Amino acid sequence: MKLYQLPGAFLVFCLLFANTGTAQDTWSLKRCVDYAMANNISIKQQDVQRRFAELTLKQSQLSQIPTLSGNVSGNYNAGRSVNPTTYTYETTGFFSSNASLSTSVTLFNWFSRRNTIASNTYQAHASRFLLEKAKNDVSFNIASAFLQILQNNEQVHVNETQLELTKAQLANTEKLVIAGSVPESNQADLEAQLARDSANLITAQNNVTLSILQMKALLNLDFDIPFKPEIPANIANIPLPRLSEVDPEMVYSASLATNPLVRADSLLIKAMERSVAAAKGAMLPTLSLSAGIGTNYSNNVTEQVITGFSTDTIGSVDVNGAHYAVTRPGINTTSRKIPFGNQISNNFQQQVGVSLSIPILNGWQLRTNYKRAKLDLYNQQLTRDQDNQQLRQDIYTAHANAVAAIQKFYAASKGVDASQKAFDFATKRFNLGLMNTIDYITTQNNLFQAQINKVSAQYDYIFRMKLLEFYRDQKITL
Repeated sequence: MKLYQLPGAFLVFCLLFANTGTAQDTWSLKRCVDYAMANNISIKQQDVQRRFAELTLKQSQLSQIPTLSGNVSGNYNAGRSVNPTTYTYETTGFFSSNASLSTSVTLFNWFSRRNTIASNTYQAHASRFLLEKAKNDVSFNIASAFLQILQNNEQVHVNETQLELTKAQLANTEKLVIAGSVPESNQADLEAQLARDSANLITAQNNVTLSILQMKALLNLDFDIPFKPEIPANIANIPLPRLSEVDPEMVYSASLATNPLVRADSLLIKAMERSVAAAKGAMLPTLSLSAGIGTNYSNNVTEQVITGFSTDTIGSVDVNGAHYAVTRPGINTTSRKIPFGNQISNNFQQQVGVSLSIPILNGWQLRTNYKRAKLDLYNQQLTRDQDNQQLRQDIYTAHANAVAAIQKFYAASKGVDASQKAFDFATKRFNLGLMNTIDYITTQNNLFQAQINKVSAQYDYIFRMKLLEFYRDQKITL
């Protein structure tokens, strides 16, 4: 699959974090999305729905072809029954068989069938956009999980740095306690801080494990398969659009032309309009043409066959005193069963006919179908309006979150700088014995929390801006 063909709202991150030379023992976001496109269960389910729609379309197209059916049957009759060949009652048992071939075609039904085909065509096209939407949703969830893994890894690094710093301070404090420069309570406070830092590190590492498990579930990946995410070298170098380039109203206008759900809703409305026309046509008369051929056979049908000629004396006459015999010619016959081939040929029949079906009263079923189709159309129009409203709300919400994320990131960056300066001064004062342990640990924790806040704000900032960028044009440029 080519990169530009990969759908998904957050396939963008595969461009941000993927490295074409990455070894297969690590998972970039591109690799995650590629794997999910082939293995995610929800995508497979939506693909099944697409194939259902295409089968329905194909069947409706083939319904235009005349029907053709053949029938062959064999029967044994006993007792008084009608012989299907001679149409006389028989009292003896006999075997009979018949064969027929029939066809029919609809000549005119007010374009009901054509409208049905058009409706199924629109629905088949809509199912493809719904499949694309499913891929977008999965890609969004994968990107969110991937981003969470990266963020949790960053927090692990911050916790590890914090733990190493506390260990170094504890080692230095132990020396000062032995030298008698600081009280033993300072050492005890740092040992307690070391325990808290260790617990925080364990929590952060567990968060990484949980986020990886979430990713495996999205990928439909066996949980015993190792998953090592590819960590970007410097996320600060990721190019992001300016806020002026992702104005919410501009993004919404662009999204109306590219969003797969919007396009699917438009096609479904067209499908419902054709369904209404098809239901209306079904209430009108239908003109059909039918034709058929058939023949039959019975094993007890006989015929008389001439075997020869004869003369019979029936009297005499006198002519001038002479006697003459009077004879009558005769025909000798015998009875035999008519051969199978002769019966098939003799009984061969053909028929052709035209019929006009006029629906008069059928419990208002056709009219109910027509009204139901109109309600389905109206409901689909409401669904389109609701989806467009939700899309607009999501875009405006994403823009507001992006503005807040930028401000939060700038504030967090300043907070880290200020906390670092405060911690550097506190370290010098603590080493000189001019600051107690509690105040020093508080300053250290403030720096730790500021670093965590900056990491979270930075990833949130990237996430929000890339979301707006995708809403705008369904792709990300580097």
